[in-house]
Amino acid sequence: MFGLNALLWKEEDFFVAKAVEVEVASQGKTKKEAIANLEEALELYFEDRKTKVSAYRNLELVKLESDSGRMYA
Repeated sequence: MFGLNALLWKEEDFFVAKAVEVEVASQGKTKKEAIANLEEALELYFEDRKTKVSAYRNLELVKLESDSGRMYA
């Protein structure tokens, strides 16, 4: 529907879905519910906006590690 990308992960009893290109996130008891809730939140987010957002292409998830022992959030 939007052509955007989302990250999906589990936090305790809920799944969290977060759009990568904009600061919009939602949650649900299942992956499917979290994604559906994110799509609804994105509809509301873009409802009055005239700005278009382009989806990122060729995304790669990279784990950041530090030689100094610093923890990244």
